[in-house]
Amino acid sequence: MSRQLSPARLEAFSDGVIAVIITILVLELKAPAQDGLAGMREVLPTVFLYLLTFVQVGIYWVNHHYLVDETETVSHGMLWANLVFLFCLSLFPFATEWIGAKGLSSFSTAMYAGVSILPAAAYMGLWMRVRAQSAAPAHASWGKQIVSVSLYLAAVPAAYIRPSLSLLLIALVAALWLFPPRGEACAEDGSCDEDMGAAPAEGATSREEKG
Repeated sequence: MSRQLSPARLEAFSDGVIAVIITILVLELKAPAQDGLAGMREVLPTVFLYLLTFVQVGIYWVNHHYLVDETETVSHGMLWANLVFLFCLSLFPFATEWIGAKGLSSFSTAMYAGVSILPAAAYMGLWMRVRAQSAAPAHASWGKQIVSVSLYLAAVPAAYIRPSLSLLLIALVAALWLFPPRGEACAEDGSCDEDMGAAPAEGATSREEKG
């Protein structure tokens, strides 16, 4: 008799790991040697990078939640794909600390961009595993993920042109994922009711019954 693995345990473990990653990020913030405005200018690049990394990790957490909601059953391969994704995500504190210690150089920024590629590619692998066994609508398109990885790849050579350009490309990826999935956005404001056929009417009936 085969046992079906619950997505709830995968989600709980992933939430715990991501919470630890964010905690480590906060611990890497160090007070500057100088006081006043000079100290603020000294730590400004580190604080900006912390904010950018926090947003990236947060976006992965949000979309991982959507992905688990699409999961009907958890396979052995899906468990390992999730572990690979979490491992890649856990490299963010190391890359952020490297820039904090060495400064915003071309090499350190290129390394940060390279580290950003890894969880994006690993998430794509996990997404493919889920989509292979799920009939639920996908929260993210294949094209959106390809664009994201492409921007991360472009950010690596861009770091040797100008580090700020590389960080801008990474920030563009974050901005791309800040918007909720189309289905979720429609549910929030009701603007897509006409495109969703009978589903809104059915949902409205359910809400009336509950009322």
